[in-house]
Amino acid sequence: MKRKLSFLVIAVLMQSALVYGQEALWGAQDIVSPEVLPDNRVTFRVLNPQKAKIQLTGDFLPVGKQSTPFGEVDAPLPADFKEGANGIWEYTTEQPLPSELYSYSLIIDGIKTSDPNNMYLVRDVASLTNIFLVGGGQADYYKVNNVAHGTVSKRWYNSPTLKKDRRITIYTPAGYETSNLEYPVLYLLHGMGGDEEAWNTLGRTIQIMDNLIAQGKAKPMIVVMPNGNVVQEAAPGESSLGFYKPTFNLPHTMDGTMEESFPDIVKFIDSNYRTVKSKQGRAIAGLSMGGFHSLHISKQYPDMFDYVGLFSAAILPTNKVQSSVYENIDAKLKVQFEKNPKLYWIAIGKDDFLYKANAEYRELLDKAGYKYTYVESDGGHIWRNWRVYLTEFAPLLFK
Repeated sequence: MKRKLSFLVIAVLMQSALVYGQEALWGAQDIVSPEVLPDNRVTFRVLNPQKAKIQLTGDFLPVGKQSTPFGEVDAPLPADFKEGANGIWEYTTEQPLPSELYSYSLIIDGIKTSDPNNMYLVRDVASLTNIFLVGGGQADYYKVNNVAHGTVSKRWYNSPTLKKDRRITIYTPAGYETSNLEYPVLYLLHGMGGDEEAWNTLGRTIQIMDNLIAQGKAKPMIVVMPNGNVVQEAAPGESSLGFYKPTFNLPHTMDGTMEESFPDIVKFIDSNYRTVKSKQGRAIAGLSMGGFHSLHISKQYPDMFDYVGLFSAAILPTNKVQSSVYENIDAKLKVQFEKNPKLYWIAIGKDDFLYKANAEYRELLDKAGYKYTYVESDGGHIWRNWRVYLTEFAPLLFK
């Protein structure tokens, strides 16, 4: 009964917000949420005539221990809204927020939902969260600024290895269509639960590349964002499977199949775009599972990529996985590093659950005398870090 009432309260709040929005058409005051204040504190507002319990959860709130089905974890602590004037409840952050792209949700009587006054949402696996941006620093790379813009295409390619057509996201820099130049290519891979849209939406890749290139910090390049889930044709809702609820852990994501099929992607790009068709003109990087794929693809094909980026990368497959891709790793790394890649870049946060695995991998590289660049940041396994890593990695490419 309590759960039914909670759903009813949410429905009333949403309806109230819609009515309030309609009233705004005739001159009534609209609700602004979130509002970035002059001192970079942020205020959130909800029309709450039913006086439901409303809380905020977001990646900018203080972290504390919370109980979950998997035990105690460190997670943002929910913040309570307080009643204000005219039935509008508010919460304002205690401290100014640094420049960043943030995500959040509301919790209304224990049920997580979106902010009815904020139309900006992103999907991460099967969850939708609201987003907002605090400018004046790092997040200015994530904004659409008044600069020359590249083109984003959703293309379908045939994978003979996987025996299916698959969708891919491709960014071409400003000026590509009007020039005869050949461009280097960065292959940018997502993490587990993501797809060919993840780097575009959550990672703000298009805005980052437009801004870096416009500022002369990165060379104009093509960025290819494939779908690393080999069982999928495309992102949820964009394939012949229609509309279905996305799941986090899909079959065959880290069993060697992605690595074996990756040359199909490179061949498609080189056949359909004006690319630098050599190792010197190719880079590969990825986050988490995408870092795992980047590590193993680059060693599997040592003449394919001169630049490798591992962002919070998973390192080794589970013991249950049997694939020739993961055999003779030491020997394959030896061949790869004997060919002197121009950049082998590893980055991870101090609180990342993959920190230990990355430290052990770096010990292996150090023992063998292989040259690499290491970046250690604050924070954990989060998009905030991966966006920063991209802004730092891309300017190092194709020099």
